[in-house]
Amino acid sequence: MDPTFDKSREQAYAAEAKARWGETQAYREYENRPKQAGKEARLMAIFADFGALKGGDPTAEAAQEKVKELQDYISAHYYRCTDEILFGLGQMYVADERFKANIDAAGGEGTAEFVKTAIEAYCKKA
Repeated sequence: MDPTFDKSREQAYAAEAKARWGETQAYREYENRPKQAGKEARLMAIFADFGALKGGDPTAEAAQEKVKELQDYISAHYYRCTDEILFGLGQMYVADERFKANIDAAGGEGTAEFVKTAIEAYCKKA
């Protein structure tokens, strides 16, 4: 699997994100963060790591540690990722076919669903 981020529709995604979340504190924080080369590649590598775990239990320690890593990475590089935001992201990872396709491309078919389930378990514990 190639854990790269498909940038072919990046401008359209950016416009959609601004329209949907432009008034939120998280979006303002994202806009004010310095742009960093390679951060999407690292994010996709985290999803590739989830792909290696997807045959197992999403509530297992390894999967839950990976969720924590994902949350910490988002917080460090994009915006403060609260449990509430993380839970919403998990839902979006399977509801939005674009996210699902990118995540599954990084970790193999079924990775997005595994991530969503692992995030749900993580947020229930928090």
